[in-house]
Amino acid sequence: MYSPDWFVLDDPARIAQLIEAAPLCTLVAQGPEGLVANHLPVLVEGDRVIGHVALVNDLHRMLPEGAEVLAIFQGASGYISPDWYPTKAEHHRHVPTWNYEVVHLHGRIRFRHDDKAKLAVVGKLTRHFEAKTGTGWRMADAPRDYLEQMLAAIVAFEIEVTRVQAKAKLGQNREPVDLDGAITGLEGQGGAALARAMRDARDAD
Repeated sequence: MYSPDWFVLDDPARIAQLIEAAPLCTLVAQGPEGLVANHLPVLVEGDRVIGHVALVNDLHRMLPEGAEVLAIFQGASGYISPDWYPTKAEHHRHVPTWNYEVVHLHGRIRFRHDDKAKLAVVGKLTRHFEAKTGTGWRMADAPRDYLEQMLAAIVAFEIEVTRVQAKAKLGQNREPVDLDGAITGLEGQGGAALARAMRDARDAD
């Protein structure tokens, strides 16, 4: 990933926050017929990523054990208009851009077909996301035969993370007055999440 020094994100806590806020990763792999991408909710536990795919998804059949994959997590993003920069009136030397936050986790994937592994992964995902919604559904709430049927239809996976790349392109290379103008512009267009990220990056400097 191209990332000028301005935009390199190397704060582990911030990277973890981005992943926590956007757990639906794009999982990219090199298959026999070229690149394939799947969109999967996952959990990151230290240096590993866990999740599952449908049994009918050919991903677990096309990739050898330990194949290299890339998990992409996309944070806040949005269009930035030159009209939001106050200095545009002075010299007009601005063009549109797109600000965003993104995390790339490179690693090696291994699939698990045994019930114990599948039950563990589904249990962790369920507890995590049920806690976030404030609801109380548990796997035990489903009939046992139905749960067994559902588990038989998935394959668990674990990715051993080997490299982390993160980028926060949030206007850090702009003059303060223009950065503030872009934040205000975003807030006026409903881009509160990106505006907040830009303000946080500004205040952290």
